[in-house]
Formats: sequence, C-alpha cells, structure tokens
Amino acid sequence: MTIQGNIVDIQNKRIYKGEITFENGKIKSIQEKANNVNNYILPGFIDAHIHIESSMLVPSEFARIAVKHGTIATVSDPHEIANVLGVSGVEFMIDNGKKVPFKFNFGAPSCVPATHFESAGAVIDSEGIKSLLENPDIKYLAEMMNYPGVLFDDEDVLKKIAWAKHYNKPVDGHAPGVRGADITKYIKAGITTDHECFTYEEALEKLQKGMKILIREGSAAKNFEALIDLLPEHFENMMFCSDDKHPDDLIIGHINQLCARAVAKDIDVFKVLQAACINPVNHYSLDVGLLKVGDAADCIVIEDLKSFKTLQTYINGDLVFDNGQSLIKPVSFEILNNFNCKKKSVLDFKFESSSTLRLRSGRDQIRVIEALEGQLVTNEIIEDALIDNGNLVSNTEKDILKMTVVNRYQNQKPAIAFIKNFGLQEGAIASSVGHDSHNIIAVGVSDEAICNAVNLIIENKGGICAVSNSEEKIVSLPVAGIMSDKDGETIGEQYAELDKMAKKLGSKLYAPYMTLSFMALLVIPSLKLSDKGLFDGSKFQFTNLEVQ
Repeated sequence: MTIQGNIVDIQNKRIYKGEITFENGKIKSIQEKANNVNNYILPGFIDAHIHIESSMLVPSEFARIAVKHGTIATVSDPHEIANVLGVSGVEFMIDNGKKVPFKFNFGAPSCVPATHFESAGAVIDSEGIKSLLENPDIKYLAEMMNYPGVLFDDEDVLKKIAWAKHYNKPVDGHAPGVRGADITKYIKAGITTDHECFTYEEALEKLQKGMKILIREGSAAKNFEALIDLLPEHFENMMFCSDDKHPDDLIIGHINQLCARAVAKDIDVFKVLQAACINPVNHYSLDVGLLKVGDAADCIVIEDLKSFKTLQTYINGDLVFDNGQSLIKPVSFEILNNFNCKKKSVLDFKFESSSTLRLRSGRDQIRVIEALEGQLVTNEIIEDALIDNGNLVSNTEKDILKMTVVNRYQNQKPAIAFIKNFGLQEGAIASSVGHDSHNIIAVGVSDEAICNAVNLIIENKGGICAVSNSEEKIVSLPVAGIMSDKDGETIGEQYAELDKMAKKLGSKLYAPYMTLSFMALLVIPSLKLSDKGLFDGSKFQFTNLEVQ
C-alpha cells in the first residue's frame, strides 16, 4: 500500500511532498516525490496518561472512537477497574484491548487501594505489582498517588518502585501541589512524570528538577491554559494527556483538539507534535511507529496543520478509520462486576446535629467541600449548616448540598458531608464511578432524593443517574460498575442526555458527573469524602464534619 501527501518529519522539522509504502505492517520506504495531494501525513497521536474506564467504555469500544481523532495509542492506567476487581480487572483490560487493532499500553496500578482510608474491592500489594510487572504487556508502574507513602518511606510503596526499577520500567507520578524538598525526594525515589500540575510555577519547578510534565485536559481537570506556555521551551519534556475523558467529550475530539489549540497560540507546530506524537513513544519505549523506514506503519492523514481534522488512521498498516467511519469492529466480551450492598432507607442519610442547643431548627458550623470548576483539587470552607428537626440538611439557597459516599462492596452506614457549587435546585445525581475505590457517590437537595438516586444505582449494580420530583434516568454501567457494555455512540448519547438532566436540575458545572466522581479521591486535597468519613487531604487524616 502506498499513500501520498505532505509528509511531516517532526524530528527534522521538515514538511515535503512524498509517498510512503507499507508492507507487512511496516514502512518499507519513504520517498520525496512530487504529487498533487494536499493532505498531511504524520505519526499518530498518543494520549500519554488516561484511565480508559473513565470513558465508560471498554478498551475495544474506546479504540473505535479514538481512531476517528487520529489517536493510535494510549498510555493507560487501569487502576479504576483494579480497585474494583484487582488483577483480574487489569487482565480484562489487556485482553479486551488486544481484540482490536489499537495500541493500548497498560501500567501496573500502584495504589490499589489508593489509600487505607477507604474501602475498595481489591488490594494489590508489592508482590502483586511484581507479578504484573513481569508481564511484557505491562509497560510501566502507574501513577504513584500515595505521595505521602513515598515521602515517609512506606516500605510497601518503596518495594513497588523498586520492582519497577528491577524490570527497567518507568514510574509515573501523581503529586498535586507538591513542591520544594518534598518534590525533590519524590523525584529521587525514581518517579519520572507528573500530570497533576495546576499552576505554571509548579510545573516549571518539576521540569527544572528533571520530571516530564503532562499537560492534562480532560472532562473535569483542565490544565491546558495554565501550562501550555511552558511548551515552547520545554517541548522535549512535555506530553499531552486526558487523564479522564467522558464519552460525550471523546466523541467530539481527543489529543487532536489540544494540538489545534496549541498551534492557534502560535506555538511551533513541530514542537506541538513532538509532545503529541514522539515524546510518549520515547519515554515509555512504546512499540509505536514514528514515520521511519522499518517502523510499524502507524500514521494518520489529516486535512491541515491547524484543525488537525483526521481523514485516515493507519495502525500496523491497517486502515482503521476512513472517510468518517471507524473500521474497527465491535467485539464480544464477558461482563465482570463486584457489587454487594443492599438498598438503603431515607433514615440512613440523616446526620443528627451534635449542637448542644438541640433546637428543632437552627444553625451550626460545618466543614464544606468547595468543588472547583475544571479542577480536581477542592477547598475547605466553613459555613452555617441548615438544621431541620435536628438533622443537618441541604441548603439550596446557599448551594450547600448534602453529599454521601456509600460502600458498594458490603453493607455499611453511608458517610455524609456537604458540598458547594453543584447548584442543584431539585432532585439528586449519583454515580458508582467514584475515584478511586468506586463506591457510590451522590449529591442532592434532600435525603429522600439522595436515597432514591443511590438505590437506583444499587438496583442496576452500577451506573450514573439523575432523579427529579417526576423522573428517573440512569445510564447502566454493568462492567465493574464503571463501564458500559454498549457501543461508544450509544453511551455517548445517553451520557449527554443525562448531563442535560443534571443541568436542568440546576447544576452549573461543565461536567457535573465527572466532578462528582472525584469528590471521593482522597489523594488530591483539600477536603474529600470516603465511605469511612470526611477526609482532610492536606493533613492526610479524617476530620469532623461539624466544627468543634
């Protein structure tokens, strides 16, 4: 097979008319040759850090959508499913991904569970990590979220890093806001990347100390604008990633969108493409072609170097996307899950005020999680709580809503907190996608609404839902309670409709479900909620809901 066009030689910073010949999945020849084709040929895009599970699609379905945007490979941390099903979940992702022509590169999840302050469905200790890293399908040690474990020399954490070094596989980082002597120690432990920087200054310090920095732009966490000005000088040590990408966003675009935005800021296109196509291959030693003779025939044909609209995608010489159509066929797979809790009653969500006044109604001071648009970090704020018959309740006027995390692996009393900026004026929303242990997480205007939403999730053994005074809507996620068994277009449309309903209920957040899913992620400060209680991520310990 031969393709013609403007060949983009990223590493030599050249664009020239030519043709490329494929044979047996490899590039046989690249010749400079005049032609009348105005399209551009370049290496495919790589998402340098993503949790496939957050697309709510199994890997094979993710691939069918991603190739439409010129993505040919991902560096994928399967710790979402690992926290539900352990090693068998990781094996499911690898096996499912192998059924399609797409280059998934999975890591060994380093933090299962993410902390000991929550209930997960599985545990992967250092011996489990050793076993995974022995597998050639495992390319790296996935993000070391337990940065306190690194800083305080936790034995099992250091063993996991040591096994990665033993097998000569890179170690991904996760260190939001970690600076100074702490980040120096974190890097010296052998951790090479970070995708959690949310300020220019933080990313610059980490770059100067030798880390590779990933510019993240996902459905919830959006750091592109904060970090992109570092790319012109540090393009050799930066990559693009999504981290978490919901299905409706994935249908619209992927890494190609970040390239378009970067070029629109007048950043040199070769530097942009170095981050998008080349650096992940070099850093993770990926089996992905870079448009050289003898390489795997992995490349894309795009319309121009401004919009980066993909016309064709080739992987190992196979045409997998053409003329607007994904040519990857759906595959069958076994549905795995781990969902064992029983339905709840409204009384389970009551939180009695400990106020000594014991007024039938009144006010009390409580700690409130302040959710921030486009960020995974939260603030801790102190607010007056609304009390009704001794029960702390949602205050829609001040947008301080009751929130719960419910253990889905066994029957336990729900944990309760309050959160600001979700904006609901009616009903509740809930999800069994609750990073990283994936317990049920919900927020609503009343205990009744919250209970209804939680029970809808339990009845379906996983999903995301919204309930109003007159309507219930759910997108079922039967695969580990976090992924759909449907095709990408279907789940994308269903999710978009559910997102509309959440906003109709009053939410002003761009991605309310994605934001909700991170409100139980204890390793990102400041204030979060696990199934065991309210957690101060800055001090890395539980704290009281009511201010003493």
